[in-house]
Amino acid sequence: MNAKQDHPDKHPLAELDRLIHAPARLMVLTYLYVVESADYIFLMQLTGLTWGNISTHLSKLEDAGYVKIEKKFIEKKSHSMVHLTPKGRQAFMEYKTSMQQVLGELPD
Repeated sequence: MNAKQDHPDKHPLAELDRLIHAPARLMVLTYLYVVESADYIFLMQLTGLTWGNISTHLSKLEDAGYVKIEKKFIEKKSHSMVHLTPKGRQAFMEYKTSMQQVLGELPD
């Protein structure tokens, strides 16, 4: 049973996944949602985050099971690829649906 079924009277904003809602992680997940995978440098360029910031946010997403980070060496250099997991894709789709519902209810 999900949170919405437990508390059907709660406002959709109260049900948002706070892990996704953080601006930096939302940017990362938004990009990963539309690509098969991305490396750190690609994500850094798109988001404007520093190496330390992107690493911290990706670690939190990985701990939640939303992304998988695959590390390998290419010509003796470390190369990390990030993939959105099925759990992460589902969480992002639920977040997107909730935001569309909230924003769709606002008057013009």
